[in-house]
Amino acid sequence: MSRYANGYFDDAPSRYGEDVNGSNDGTRTGSGAGGGRERRAGGYGGMGYYDSANSTPPPSTDRPTPPPEPPLEPRAGNWRRRPDRGDRDWSDQSRSRERSRVNGGRKFADGPGSKQIDDVLQYIQQEWGFMTEDQCIPVQVALQLMDSSSLGRAHQYDLFQQTHKHLQRALKAIVNEHHQGFNSSIGTFHKIQSSIHASQTRLRTLKHDLAHAKSSLSTTKPELKGLATSSQSYDDMLQILGQIEQLQLIPEKLEARISEKRFLTAVDILQSALRQIKKSEMDNIGALSELKVYLSNQESSLTDILIEELHSHLYLKSPYCQDRWKSYALEQSNMVESDDSDTPAVLTAGRPLYRFLEAMDVATPMVEDASRNPEADSFYYLQLLIEALNKLGRLEVAVNSIEQRLPLELFRVVERTNNEVDQRHPSSLGARSQNLKGKVNFGPREDDTRTLIVSDLLWTLYSKFEAIAEGHRVLHDVIAGIAKRERVRNGGSLTGSFKELWKIYQSEIRSFLHDYLATDGDLGSHAAQSKGSGANAFHRVQRDKTKRMFKLSNIDNKSIEMSTEQEDLDLILKSSVPGLVSESRRPAGITMTDGTQHHDGAATGHKLLIEPSVFNMSLLLPPSLSFIQRLKAIVPQGSDIVMSTLTSFLDDFLVNVFHPQLDETLVELSTECFTELDAFHEDPQWATVARKPIFKGTSTFFRLVIEFCRMLDTIPHDQAFSQLIITQMVTYHEKCSAWFKSLVSRADSRNESETLLKTSAEMSRSGELHDAVTKLWTAEQGEGAELIEREIGLLIMSNNEKPLEPVDIISDRKTIVSLCMLYSSMKWLATKIRQLRYLTDNQIDTSRHPGSKSRPNRRWTLLNSSGSRGGGSSSSGAGSSGGGGGADEDDTDIYLPMTQETLVSFDGVVSRFEELAADVILTLHVEVRCHAILELGGVLQRKGHVLEQAVNDPDDGVLALNADLVNLDDDVTTYLRAPEHRFIFVGVGALLDTLLVANAATLRPLNGHGADRMQLNILVLQQNLKNIETDSSLARAARYFDLFNQGPDAVIEHAKKQSASSANTDTGHHHHGGGEGDHLPFGYDELKTLLELCYSDALDSPRRDVALQAKRGLGDHLLALSEHMWQS
Repeated sequence: MSRYANGYFDDAPSRYGEDVNGSNDGTRTGSGAGGGRERRAGGYGGMGYYDSANSTPPPSTDRPTPPPEPPLEPRAGNWRRRPDRGDRDWSDQSRSRERSRVNGGRKFADGPGSKQIDDVLQYIQQEWGFMTEDQCIPVQVALQLMDSSSLGRAHQYDLFQQTHKHLQRALKAIVNEHHQGFNSSIGTFHKIQSSIHASQTRLRTLKHDLAHAKSSLSTTKPELKGLATSSQSYDDMLQILGQIEQLQLIPEKLEARISEKRFLTAVDILQSALRQIKKSEMDNIGALSELKVYLSNQESSLTDILIEELHSHLYLKSPYCQDRWKSYALEQSNMVESDDSDTPAVLTAGRPLYRFLEAMDVATPMVEDASRNPEADSFYYLQLLIEALNKLGRLEVAVNSIEQRLPLELFRVVERTNNEVDQRHPSSLGARSQNLKGKVNFGPREDDTRTLIVSDLLWTLYSKFEAIAEGHRVLHDVIAGIAKRERVRNGGSLTGSFKELWKIYQSEIRSFLHDYLATDGDLGSHAAQSKGSGANAFHRVQRDKTKRMFKLSNIDNKSIEMSTEQEDLDLILKSSVPGLVSESRRPAGITMTDGTQHHDGAATGHKLLIEPSVFNMSLLLPPSLSFIQRLKAIVPQGSDIVMSTLTSFLDDFLVNVFHPQLDETLVELSTECFTELDAFHEDPQWATVARKPIFKGTSTFFRLVIEFCRMLDTIPHDQAFSQLIITQMVTYHEKCSAWFKSLVSRADSRNESETLLKTSAEMSRSGELHDAVTKLWTAEQGEGAELIEREIGLLIMSNNEKPLEPVDIISDRKTIVSLCMLYSSMKWLATKIRQLRYLTDNQIDTSRHPGSKSRPNRRWTLLNSSGSRGGGSSSSGAGSSGGGGGADEDDTDIYLPMTQETLVSFDGVVSRFEELAADVILTLHVEVRCHAILELGGVLQRKGHVLEQAVNDPDDGVLALNADLVNLDDDVTTYLRAPEHRFIFVGVGALLDTLLVANAATLRPLNGHGADRMQLNILVLQQNLKNIETDSSLARAARYFDLFNQGPDAVIEHAKKQSASSANTDTGHHHHGGGEGDHLPFGYDELKTLLELCYSDALDSPRRDVALQAKRGLGDHLLALSEHMWQS
């Protein structure tokens, strides 16, 4: 075995006595296929081992020699060639492991071998560290070790060998310590080697198979293509069958979601099913035809269901909507906002609507909450339905349906509310319709059942209207949010339902006002039409197609049988043709009443619950205004509704409809008050309104005025309305004046076509007597003595100029009663109307601008009787003679608002009523005197006062006069108050006393028995007058005839005493009725007439001497009378 120059040996034995292939024969295997590479001789860096006996040691150098090492056993095998890159890599890995051990890492257990290897490695690291680097080239190092020059390392060669021996010894020690592990690893190595050979074999086989497969695949085979197509077709069929199974479950899932009201989920299920079933691969499957029809119908049916549910909650059909509106309460009408601002006084922030709108988020699509009942919150349910319709793509269809059905749905709401109120108040219009004909209807009072009916109807209806408006507000905001979220171009066309709703609200309010105010739709008009058409038996009447021809009677719509049949029919229709029958088209039951009530209909088609009257405005307007005030807070911002114009339609209604209708109604009702047969008869209920009887027409007219003022208190003030009632007051005054003239008129005997006034009416109209009587009427009690004397003188003078005739006086007692009631009525009416006087600052008067398009702005606030007149002033001129006791206390808070200009007309009307009352009382005052003058004059002018014997009965004329005075006193006492009674009869006794003395000349001839009868007449009149006028006295007339009985000398003696008394007292006043005896003065003419009466019987004696003697005695006494009277 020789060593090469590069340090390798040709035949180096293996360390373990065997080659790398496991053979121990020491032969070198070739490098051919299947032969393993020989193991390289031991040593580091390819340095071979050499035998000490055969090898020559390298030349020594000057470097120190390492200590001797024991000889190594020769290794079998060939010398290893220079290590390639892979060996160097292995060496790098070994050096890395060695460095880790040097740095303190322990790979083997502690022992002698481990200690030796650590020391060797540490030494190598210190001395031969350059050989552990990656840049070390073993050949170069070997050459350097053989180089003995100064640049070589030959001097380190012994050290290198010694280090190598120490390393070999350390490795041997490790092998000795771990030979068992090495032995076991040899077997493992063989197993790994066998696995590698097996893997190589399989790889060769796989490579061969792949090559064969490649060649096979590159060969064309048509049957494989068919199999692949069939396989793909089978896969598609299986997938389609799976989809069909899923589609078959869709109806059950869909109906379950619909029944649970989970419409968003239902829409998702339906749309997903429609997308699947409309795929091209589903077109030719005949088994899906029915399912396709079902899903298509379900799309329409679901749309109808969503629309119906939407209408159910919009128009309060659902039971879950009951808490959104409230029924009428008695105290509800008093809880009316009185705020003048544009926003209602009620705080709306706490209402459910605004809480929902604040919490609502439409920026993101709605997610359905399966844990809650969607219908429990009506607003949430509306949003759910709208989102479902939008997801279904039918939102525009739903909006169009809402707009189309809006009038019909609101009509049904009104009709349903109308029927509910009618059932709650069965004694409404139908029960009283027969008792209202021929009666003046002034509208309901506060305590009237009709008030309760109208309040119940309107407050309940407007509460529902408000709830419906809230639903439409939610509808508007949700649709607007969806349009903004999805950027819909025509989003404005989808949010116009609220404006349409407000238009229909206006129409309904206007219709309600018209129906319950219009008198042309009263109960008798329909009957008259039917009567007119039925006059001709052969006349063909056009049938009203809006009315039912017949109805099924005696059918209980709520019975179990009828309900079952109805449900079965609906189920059949829904299953056969889904969506054909909807809730809106389903009949709600037979609501038609019998044919006798067809006249209760109105222009709106709703049954009238109370009779129409313009005075119903006081009940109709406050709820309407309250509703409009509350509606302002509900109107959405983008609805194109101007808040300030919400009440403009009421302005148009008042000016264009209500004002003409009110004028017409006032004229009609006033005319009815005037022209009724009992209009100028005594009111049976006068005690409830006045202290003395008044005309029925007057009380009716004043009630008309009161109801008119009460109605004006509930509407915005307009002088045109006040002027209407003032005009009717003027008309009523004219009617009463005409009635007064008819009472005091008589036919002209010379011209029967003309009429003349009675003497009393003629005298009291103008002239001196009128002035005197007027002053007497206005004078205080006890201050009219001179006026009475003047009045008596004027009456006697007028009678002397034109004697009264029976046609000149009012002989009918009913006429006197009518005059008394006319006075009481006019005085009472003037007093009551004056109490309505109220000055307002509101100057609105639409009657001045009837054709102007721009009307003054109205402030539509809810006014009350006490708080609406701030800033004005009232002036009630109630006089003490008004006779206004006993009127309703409610009327004291009612006023007629007027401007300064209107007050002039109002005061003029009141003055006219008072003037008419004054004319009546003056006429009655003069009429009593005319009766006394006429009837007493008839007694005095009667012939036959010369009686042969004493008569114990008074004259018939005196008895008639007494009876007439008693009747007048009874009538005046009954129909007039004490002041009027005192004025009418004051001075009647003085008048009779004066007439008896002044007209005594008409008694000639008169004897003693005639004078005694005159005394009896005076006594009878005196006793009767004491019952009428307590301070009346006929003492002067009685003294006058006493002097007649005493003779001419007594007359002269009376004149003498009277003259002396006049001279002593220096007075010429006549105190009529102020004393008796000689203190009763008489004038010269009166005493002269008395002397002539004393001699009248003798002067008319057939005996000449008696007549001459009487004539001589008369002359002497007249001369004596002249001496005494003229001396005074």
